[in-house]
Amino acid sequence: MEKQLLFYAEVAPIDKNKHAELSVKAGSDFSFTKHVNSVPLTAVELPAATSEFTVVFAGNDEQLLPIAILGAQADENLYYDDEQGWQANYIPAFIRRYPFIFSTDDKGKSFALCIDEKFSGCNYEGRGERLFDAEGERTQFLNSTLEFLQSYQAQFQRTQAFCQRLRELDLFEPMHAQFTGRDGERRGLTGFFAVKKDKLKELDNDVLAELAKNDYLELIYLHLQSLRNFNNIAQKAAPMQAAESSADDVPEAAGTADKD
Repeated sequence: MEKQLLFYAEVAPIDKNKHAELSVKAGSDFSFTKHVNSVPLTAVELPAATSEFTVVFAGNDEQLLPIAILGAQADENLYYDDEQGWQANYIPAFIRRYPFIFSTDDKGKSFALCIDEKFSGCNYEGRGERLFDAEGERTQFLNSTLEFLQSYQAQFQRTQAFCQRLRELDLFEPMHAQFTGRDGERRGLTGFFAVKKDKLKELDNDVLAELAKNDYLELIYLHLQSLRNFNNIAQKAAPMQAAESSADDVPEAAGTADKD
């Protein structure tokens, strides 16, 4: 469901010589998200994100991570409008950190702060915030950015541990979703996973206590509750089509999500 690096185009390590005069004007323009149909989330974001987005799990055989589904087909973000901008109260941290990102070495132990030099807000005309001052020292803006990405990385690692534990307990099952678009055609999304409720109910008390103590149980139920938000996507994909919801499982009608 995801493209490599999503909206990042030309990532380069921040260098005080190369970027000595660079300014970054970031703000409320999220047009760079318009062709992305999902973005990663960290575990700490789930309480806010699941109130608006459908949150599922995606990745590969090595790793699954929570993602917010933004569109009913590839290259489509139904939560962004060219005229009205971002159409949700919550903005995922993956989006808020753009155009900055950490790169890592092969062992994952060394991180370098990078920037997408193709970001429209990068300029040498002094618009926005400078990365370095006249003495070549990091500005407060760059320091704050670095702190934000360090916090994001810490939360990402916690999220990895959360998902790994769910995998160990064999709680994931593959799912797919179908939607009717504005043109009346049926389209589908595949390649994502949800937590198996039946399997969750079968866990013994000690494991459930462990999940509750780690706050993992709360995150699981937030994820399951968010599956009802498939109706939000269905309504955005086909506004004139009524959407219904199932009380016991995931939404059906205009948008459906099924177990594979």
